[in-house]
Amino acid sequence: MSPSDFKPSDLAHWDQLDRHKFRDERDAVCDLLSRTPLTPEQRAAVVEDAVDLVERARKSADRQGVVESFLQEFSLGTREGLALMCLAEALLRTPDEDTRDRLIAEKIGSADWAKHLGQSDSLFVNASTWGLMLTGRLVDVDEDARRDLPGFLKRVAGRIGEPVIRQAVAAAVRMMGEQFVLGRTIGGALKRANRNGWLCSFDMLGEGARTAADAERYERIYADSIHAVGKARKDRPDMRGPQTGHGVSVKLSALSPRYEAVHEDRVWDELYPRIKRLAIIAAGYDINFCMDAEEADRLALSLKLLERLAREPELGDWKGLGLAVQAYQKRAPEVIGRLAELARSAKRRLMVRLVKGAYWDTEIKRAQVAGRPDYPVFTTKAATDLNYLVCARIMLDAAPHLYGQFATHNAVSLAAVHRMATEADVDVEFQRLHGMGEPLYEAAEEAWKGQRVVVRAYAPVGGHEELLPYLVRRLLENGANSSFVHALLDERVPASAVAFDPIAVVEAAPGPHPKIPVPQQMYGNRLNSLGRDYSQAAQRDRHALALDLIDREKINSGPIVGGVLLAGENAQDVTNPADRGSVLGHVSEASAADIDRAVELASKAQIAWDRSGGAARAAVLRAMADALEGEMDRFVALLSREAGKTLNDGVAEVREAADFCRYYAMLAETQFAGPETLTGPVGETNQLMLHGRGVFACISPWNFPLAIFTGQVAAALAAGNAVLAKPAEQTPLVAAEAVRLFHKAGLKADLLALTPGRGDTVGAKLVSHHGIDGVAFTGGTDTAWAINKSIAARPGAIIPFIAETGGLNGMFVDTTALREQVLDDVIASAFGSAGQRCSALRILYVPKDSAEELIAGLKGALAAQVVGDPSDPATDIGPVIDAESRESLERHLARLEQEAAVIARAELAPSANAGAGAGDYFAPVIAEIPTPDFLEREVFGPVLHIYRYDPDSLETVAGKLAARGFGLTLGVHSRIEAFAEEVTRLVPAGNVYVNRSITGAVVGVQPFGGEGLSGTGPKAGGPNSLIRYAAEKAITINIAAQGGDPALLNL
Repeated sequence: MSPSDFKPSDLAHWDQLDRHKFRDERDAVCDLLSRTPLTPEQRAAVVEDAVDLVERARKSADRQGVVESFLQEFSLGTREGLALMCLAEALLRTPDEDTRDRLIAEKIGSADWAKHLGQSDSLFVNASTWGLMLTGRLVDVDEDARRDLPGFLKRVAGRIGEPVIRQAVAAAVRMMGEQFVLGRTIGGALKRANRNGWLCSFDMLGEGARTAADAERYERIYADSIHAVGKARKDRPDMRGPQTGHGVSVKLSALSPRYEAVHEDRVWDELYPRIKRLAIIAAGYDINFCMDAEEADRLALSLKLLERLAREPELGDWKGLGLAVQAYQKRAPEVIGRLAELARSAKRRLMVRLVKGAYWDTEIKRAQVAGRPDYPVFTTKAATDLNYLVCARIMLDAAPHLYGQFATHNAVSLAAVHRMATEADVDVEFQRLHGMGEPLYEAAEEAWKGQRVVVRAYAPVGGHEELLPYLVRRLLENGANSSFVHALLDERVPASAVAFDPIAVVEAAPGPHPKIPVPQQMYGNRLNSLGRDYSQAAQRDRHALALDLIDREKINSGPIVGGVLLAGENAQDVTNPADRGSVLGHVSEASAADIDRAVELASKAQIAWDRSGGAARAAVLRAMADALEGEMDRFVALLSREAGKTLNDGVAEVREAADFCRYYAMLAETQFAGPETLTGPVGETNQLMLHGRGVFACISPWNFPLAIFTGQVAAALAAGNAVLAKPAEQTPLVAAEAVRLFHKAGLKADLLALTPGRGDTVGAKLVSHHGIDGVAFTGGTDTAWAINKSIAARPGAIIPFIAETGGLNGMFVDTTALREQVLDDVIASAFGSAGQRCSALRILYVPKDSAEELIAGLKGALAAQVVGDPSDPATDIGPVIDAESRESLERHLARLEQEAAVIARAELAPSANAGAGAGDYFAPVIAEIPTPDFLEREVFGPVLHIYRYDPDSLETVAGKLAARGFGLTLGVHSRIEAFAEEVTRLVPAGNVYVNRSITGAVVGVQPFGGEGLSGTGPKAGGPNSLIRYAAEKAITINIAAQGGDPALLNL
C-alpha cells in the first residue's frame, strides 16, 4: 500500500476485531485460562517474588510515595476523599472569587477533617488535612490558627471569603495536583526529569478537542513538545534512540473534534495529516512516539491510523512508532497478534505500551446506557490481570518485531513480566505514572540487582486547568478500595493478600462480576432494550441494507380497524422531509364511520381484555418489545425517511418503545395482579382493585412517532383498556407499522385501531366521541387547551385527560463547570433531534465571568456538527419536520437578527439538498438574547438562546423563567451542590438534570413529564404511569352477617 494510492478499504481488515468486541465474558475468560502464560511452578515463583517486592516497598517509611499516602488516608469512600476530589477537579479553573468561596465552604465544611489528624506519616497528607496547607508554610496564618488547627478548621466555613482561606486552599489543591504533573511546560518537565535521572514519556494534558481550533492548538503543543524533547536529547548521548531516550504520548481525540468511526472520511482528511506531521518530526529526532489508547469504540480506527503510519516511506526505518493497548479490553490479545503481523509486513519495529486501562467505569456505563449485548471490557480485575499476562506473553513472543513497554503498579504483574522476559531473554521496559509507583520500582531495582530494569515514567505536562480532569481519573482509577495501589503500602493488609495469583482467582470464579450483570439484565426485573453500535462497520452495512429495502417498497397507512386497512378518505402522499421529491407511501384519513366502527369493536373487545388480568396483558406487551427489537433496522430506516431521524436518534426511539412495553408489562403484573386487601375492623373484608376504564384515544406527536405512540398505547393496554390511536399527520407510516406489529405480537386486532388524520377533523371527532373513556395526548400547549375544553363540553361522564406538552427549558451554568462537559451537553441538548424534542434546551444561562470562553467553545462545537441527510451515519442533525416548522423558525431567526445577536450558524452539508422543493433543512442557530424574558414560549427547533447572567441576580433571572409557567426540563452544570439545589428551588421542572444533558429520559430510570403549562402528569415511564389509565374499585364484605368472623373465633 503506497501513500499515493491509499484507499480506506485497504484497512478494512481491522474492522474484523469488532466480531469479538462484546464477546461473552465467560467464553473470553475460559479462552484466557486455556492460554495461561505461566506454569504452576512459575506462578508460585511469581507470587513469591511479588510478596517480596511488597515487603521491600513497605520497609522504609520515607520511600512511601506522596500519592500513595494520600490515597491510603483519603479513600474515595469517605466524604473527605470526595470533597478533596471535587476541589481538585474544579477549584483552580474557577475564575471568580465568590464562586471559589462557595465551593470551598461546601466541600471543606461538609467533611470531618479532624479524624484524619496524624493518621498518616506523610507531611503532605497532614498538611492537606489541616485546612489543606493551613500550616503557615505556603501562606501566613495567624498564631491562633497554628496553635489550634482543629478548632480553626471548624470555623473555616464561617470565615470563607477571607483571602487567606481562599489562598491556602488553592495552594493546597495546586500542591496536590503537582504531585501528578512533572511540569507546567515541556521545558520545565525536561529539566526536572533530567535533574532526577528519570526516563519519561511526556503526555501533554488536555481533554479531547471539541472544536477545530482546539485541534489546531493541540497539534502546535505536541509539535513544540516533540521538538523540545528531540533537541534536548542531542546533548545526551546516553538517551539517544526510542528505547533509551524520552518520548511523547499523543491523544488522537485531541487532534480532531470528530475522531469517530462514523466520521472516518473526515479522520483521513483532517486527523491523519496532523498525526503524520507529528510522526515525521518525532522520526527526525528518533524518539518514541506513542499513540494513547482511548475508548473501545475508537480501537479499530486507531489501528487503521497506526497501520497507515507504519507504511509511510517518509518515516524511514524509524523504530519509535507505537501505541498503547488496554488489557481490560477483551480484544487485546487479538490486537497484539495483529500488531505483530503488521510489524513484520511493514518491516517496522513497533513499540507497544501495555496498560490495564483508565476508562473502565466509562466503558461499563456506556455499554449499559447504549444497550450493548455485553461489555467490551472485562468486569473483574482478576480477568484483566490475567489478560495482561496473556498479552505480555504474545508481545514477548513477537520480539524483536514488538518492543514491550509494560505499564503497571501491580507487583504480581511486574514480577510475572520480569520473569517471562528474563527467561525469554527479551529486553523490555516497565512504566509507571509520575507521582506513583516509586516504592514498588525502587524495591524491584533492589531485588533484581545486576539485572537491567528499565523504568519509564508516564509524565503529564501542563497547567492546572488541564491537569484537573486527568487528576480525577487517576484518583478514581487508583483510589478504589480494590486497587493494588490503594493496598500496596497499607501495613494493615498482609503482603500475601496484596500480591496474589490472579490466575487462581479466575480459575475459582471464571465468569463476570456477580454485581455487574450484562447490560440487558441491568434492571433485574425487566430487560433493558438492545441498541446498535454504529462504530462497527458491520452495523452500518446493516443500516444501508435496511434503507435500501425501505426505499424499494411503498408503505400504505390509513384507518386500521379490526386488523384491516380501510380505504378511508382524503388520500395523500407521504414524503421524506430530507427530500420532498421522494414519496415513501400513502395515507388516507379515518372517516366518521371508521371511528364509530373502531369504537364499537374496541368496546366489545375491552371487556375480555380487562378481565384477562395483568399477567396476560404483560405477555403481549413483552412480545411487542421483542418484536420491536427484531425489527430495529427496519424502523430506524423508516424513522430516518419519514421523520428525518438520524441513526442514533432512530435507535434511541425504537429502544424507548421497547422499554415502554417491558416497563408497563412489569407494572401490569404488579399493579393489576388482583385485589389488594386493606386493613379494617374484624367482621369484614376490604379490598381495592384497579381495572380498565374502557376505550382510550391516544393522540401522539410527530417528533417521537414510534416511542410516544407506542408508550401511550402500551400504557392504556396494560391498564386493561382498548385503544384508538391517532398519529401525527406528518408520520402516519411509522404508526401503521407499529399497529401491525402489535397485532402480529398477539394483540387481538379489535383492541387497537389506527385512526390517522388531521387534528381538527379526526382528532376532534375522537375526543368528542361518546364512546371514548379517556384521552392521552402529547403535543402543543394550545392543542391541549382545545382538547381539554372539548372534553369538558361533552355530556356524560367526566373522563381523564393525560397531557404532556412542551417546555421553555433552561440550563444554568456556573464557573465551576467543566468547559468540555458543558459543550458536549449543551450541543446534545439543544441540537440533538434538530432541537425537536419537548425536553430540548432553549435558553442557556452562562455566568459573565466564563461566558466568553463558553460561547467561543459553543461556536466551534456547532461548526463541527454535520447537518445533512439523516440516513447518513455521519450526520448529527437532520431536517425539521415540514415546511411550516421551517418557516416558523425562519420568522424567529428574523426576530433574533433584529432584536438579539446571532453569534453562530451551522453550515449545511452537501447531503442537505436545501432549497425550493428539496428538504426542509434549517441551519442551527446560536443567539445571545438581551433580556432573560426575551422568550415567551418555546421555539421548537435547533435554536439555542444564550443569556449572560450576574451570579448576584440569579434569583431574579431564574424567576423570569419560572414566571412563564412552564415546567418540563431543567439543567444545572456546577460542582457546587448548593447551587444546583438553589436553581432547582427557583425554577419548577418535572425533570432536573445536573451535570449532564437534559434530553434522553430513560423509561423506568428518569420518569418523564412536566408541571404547569408542561403537562398534567402522571409521568410517562414511571411507577405511577398507569394509575390515570385505570379506574379504582373498593369492595367491602360484611362477613359477620353470616354469624361471625371465623378468623377471630379461631384465635
